Amino acid sequence: MKDDTRRHPMRHSRQDMEEVKQIPDTPQTRSPAYALAFTDDDFMCRDELRPVRLQLELLKPELMMNEAGIESTIVLFGGARIPEPSQKDKARTKTLGELSRFYDEARKFAQLMTERSDGNDNVIVTGGGPGVMEAGSRGAQDAGGRSIGLNIVLPHEQAPNAYVTPELCFNFHYFAIRKMHFLMRARAISVFPGGFGTLDETFEALTLIQTGRMQRVPFVLFGEDFWRKIINWEALLDAGTIGADDLDLFHFVETAEQAVEIIDAAG
Repeated sequence: MKDDTRRHPMRHSRQDMEEVKQIPDTPQTRSPAYALAFTDDDFMCRDELRPVRLQLELLKPELMMNEAGIESTIVLFGGARIPEPSQKDKARTKTLGELSRFYDEARKFAQLMTERSDGNDNVIVTGGGPGVMEAGSRGAQDAGGRSIGLNIVLPHEQAPNAYVTPELCFNFHYFAIRKMHFLMRARAISVFPGGFGTLDETFEALTLIQTGRMQRVPFVLFGEDFWRKIINWEALLDAGTIGADDLDLFHFVETAEQAVEIIDAAG
């Protein structure tokens, strides 16, 4: 993050942070009450500070992406458990092994989109984890470009995949703020087979577009058989809970090239 110590004449907070490290060690200075509020982890984690933490999680990635020159993104959602094809025999289910082909399609799609990017527009953004997310970051790296990773702290061990651009690798506590960052710069949304998280992200994005809360963008679902098997889209239409136009908000594709064609056709 850039140094802003000369932007105004007032003493900078970083100067005070250094000063407090040199103060005498006394009962008063050891008291939590004496700690600078913004350096006090216990204070920052209080329930009453939740609005501040929400604001910080929105602001930090926004500032850093602005400073990195990120203008627009291509969103890539998909399952963390989908293996690379070379590892499909180790998949926990036969179906996951069969879905491994989408690892390669995600990697190819990210590569194709990155090759067409100027480095600031249409930058690949994923959840930063393994599986399809890793494939997306990897494809961007194959093309010599950058990718954004929006990780989130989970109860089980999780680390960013090795292909995310380090200075664009963020970590979140709040799912809601993370999802905002996925969509705030989105020029297109691509969704690969996945589980609850992928479904959550997919339907939230579709709902925002359907209700006009978000500009309509190209929206592609990779693997028509998978999506039709787990979601009865026509049943929603027959029930009247969605309209016929709502089924036009997305397109099924099987390959990276088909997805690129749809994005190109949308201008």
